[in-house]
Amino acid sequence: MPSLKEIKSRIASIQSTQKITSAMRMIASAKLHRTQGMTENFLCYMEQLRSILNDLGCAATDEEVSTSADEKKQKSVLLIPIASNSGLCGAFNSNLSKATFKRIDEWTRRGAKLQLIPVGKKINHELKKEQQPCITDFVGLMDKLEKGDPFEAVSQFTVQILQLYQEGSIDTVEFVFHHFKSMGSQVVTVKELTLSPPKVGKVEADNPFLTEPSADELVQALHPRLLNAEVYGTLLDSFTSEHAARMLAMQTADDNANDLLKELTLLYNKTRQQAITNELIDIMGGKVE
Repeated sequence: MPSLKEIKSRIASIQSTQKITSAMRMIASAKLHRTQGMTENFLCYMEQLRSILNDLGCAATDEEVSTSADEKKQKSVLLIPIASNSGLCGAFNSNLSKATFKRIDEWTRRGAKLQLIPVGKKINHELKKEQQPCITDFVGLMDKLEKGDPFEAVSQFTVQILQLYQEGSIDTVEFVFHHFKSMGSQVVTVKELTLSPPKVGKVEADNPFLTEPSADELVQALHPRLLNAEVYGTLLDSFTSEHAARMLAMQTADDNANDLLKELTLLYNKTRQQAITNELIDIMGGKVE
């Protein structure tokens, strides 16, 4: 049985750690409430912008869809996994790593040529361990997102993606990230970026838009904005999920610390009572020579 001094030292250590986890939980909660509102509002904007472009353009024919599906078997793919820069957020980064390597294996089996742009230090570290060649120019992009001035950085990121596409280095861009569903649920999601603007068809009689200039010019002007919005929305979604995962992990740590403190306090009281009882027995059973 441990001594009273050891138990007391353990209790003090857990209480000190609990102060840290409690502070981190409150910080993550505050950041989550801020980014959650930003994400919900921005995703609404992105969906409206996509809806406008779809209304201006025309849907792909069945023949085009089947041709696209056949081409996916052998493509040049840019894979962009989005993780965090720091830990202490539960299984957030490990789940993202598993999904990323699974997606790499799937594309490799299809014979695709892969390029990787990791966003976040944790996923960059995992890819380096597996000796996966990466473009590391945007590993710290999440830091710029947290500082509140992300639009220039996101624009540069989108320009880099478009440059690779226009050069013919890539055909498809996929994001692997955590989608925020609720406080307790963040789902690893694979999303393809829409690189080509929709084709503009004939104006239908029930089209809700009267366009000036032409619909084609509007599509060409709005599509880059949609690309920026999709990239920024994806980063923001992952950022919100990270804060939710960290808050949940710190809450779990806080609850576990409370349970440990209860057990150790009970053990301390039992040990102290046992020590007092032993002393009384020694006194009562003592002999005077």
